[in-house]
Amino acid sequence: MSGPAAGTADAATTTDVVCLGESMVTFLPSQPGRLADVPSFGRGIGGAESNVACALAAAGHRAAWVGRVGADGFGDHLVETIASYGVDTSAVRRDPVRPTGIYFRTATDRGTDTHEVAYYRAGSAASAMSPSNVPYEELFAGRVLHLSGITAALSADCLALLRDLTAPRPGRPLVSFDVNHRPHLWRGGDADASVLLELARRADLVFVGEDEAEEAWGIVGAEAIRAALPEPAVVVVKRGSAGATVFSGLRPGPRSSNAGGAENAAGAGSSGAGGAEGADTVTAVPALRVDVVAAVGAGDAFAAGFLSATLRGLPVRERVRHGHLMAAAVLTVPGDLTDPPARDHADRLAALDDDAWGRLRLGPGWTAADRAPEEVRTP
Repeated sequence: MSGPAAGTADAATTTDVVCLGESMVTFLPSQPGRLADVPSFGRGIGGAESNVACALAAAGHRAAWVGRVGADGFGDHLVETIASYGVDTSAVRRDPVRPTGIYFRTATDRGTDTHEVAYYRAGSAASAMSPSNVPYEELFAGRVLHLSGITAALSADCLALLRDLTAPRPGRPLVSFDVNHRPHLWRGGDADASVLLELARRADLVFVGEDEAEEAWGIVGAEAIRAALPEPAVVVVKRGSAGATVFSGLRPGPRSSNAGGAENAAGAGSSGAGGAEGADTVTAVPALRVDVVAAVGAGDAFAAGFLSATLRGLPVRERVRHGHLMAAAVLTVPGDLTDPPARDHADRLAALDDDAWGRLRLGPGWTAADRAPEEVRTP
């Protein structure tokens, strides 16, 4: 298999992706409305990195989640639920003093003015993660290490950890970084913008939304975002309903000694990424039309779909399409997680010609119906 960070270990035993970050118990409203008016909540889980791990495991990959939770019932629930998706949670650490983080949210889209989130994560077990208390041997055991900017915002120790993990070093796996700009998590000032840019530039594969790049860095447009992130081998710019644009090319100065590292991730199966070192191939892929139930977790699902296709060595266009399909699976359910479409089903849809792809419209229940591409709901 040609893919990122293949390393030299036996493919049958190598973890595909290790995800590091905070996962929390989330309380989902029983009905729309202000938090003050919602009478009851259902319990779920939420966490950008654990969402990616769960989606990858459900899609048939060997995924691990590394985090820190309290020695409490909420910590038990998180570890058991994430493990139920097939994720390896053996490296999760329990904190005997600090609690597991929780949060409450409204049913509305995160991007609307009426959306509310009440976090109870200050001083959480995860915020105590640092270079001295996470298992590096487990983090570096996979072909890909997936991180996000959320972790950097949790504490000074967490930021130190992210800086250490993204530093160039022998044997470093391919580092995937989702910017995930969350202004309310930062501790004031403009530090978040410079920190996120610093971390993104040290990664091999970056996911960033056009909207968050403008909000955090004042940068407008996919080309300008790539210009601000010249080092990563692959930069995926998410453009909302317009789709996604991928910049992929060989970059100078490999940051890892693992076989099949960043250069392989950029070139494997791409649509002509060869050529001069530093030259980009630009691949733009339209988004799907989706009957949205809840717009939460879609970014994590997109990252999982893109990583899944990258691990399989698929061309860049198919990587983006698998990202869109995985996101569509989550967008058509109420929570952050759901079962993805069967691999052969997703492969058939990802292989459609441009006209057929443009005619697709996916609604609730589409992943359960393993039908031929022409039978998927169209206008």
